[in-house]
Amino acid sequence: MSIEQQLLTRSDHRCELCAATEQLAVHAVAPHHGEQAEHCVLLCQTCRQALDSPQDQHHWRCLNDSMWNIEPAVQVLAWRTLKKLSSEAWAQDLLDMMYLEPEVQEWAEAGLVDAEEDDSEVLLDSNGVRLATGDSVTIIKDLDVKGAGFTAKRGTVVKGINLNASLPGHIMGRVNGMQIQLVAAFLKKV
Repeated sequence: MSIEQQLLTRSDHRCELCAATEQLAVHAVAPHHGEQAEHCVLLCQTCRQALDSPQDQHHWRCLNDSMWNIEPAVQVLAWRTLKKLSSEAWAQDLLDMMYLEPEVQEWAEAGLVDAEEDDSEVLLDSNGVRLATGDSVTIIKDLDVKGAGFTAKRGTVVKGINLNASLPGHIMGRVNGMQIQLVAAFLKKV
């Protein structure tokens, strides 16, 4: 039986992330290359196209169900996608609830490490610890937030930071329900 046939049977002819039934194809979960069905998932065209830059947050709400799938390859893709969306409160909540077996967690993180190594800038917190997307940090100094009319207080924990800020040396994170940019030098990794 081919890998595609095994996946069609396993998934009941549905996308293993969003349950769509049209335009399904085999997707190998990195770092594997699709030699075995356990290293692959069956995805619809929408999920395949959105995996690299998951911006349609409404579509990815399907991960609320698929993250509980018993297949490790599906769990890995769900975890990675939630990690990319972790600046959104709902995605961070799902990520906080998700449990992966140690070997599955290692597989999931292996794909993110490769993506992070492509980044040319390495951001360090106030103690010189490397920051990564999805980390939680504490603000070490009261910071006036320009244009928002409030002060980000010392000791505030910012969960699920995003390194893709438009300014060098800054991160994106939610404080008081607002997405703001913070200077990495005023943060301490939790």
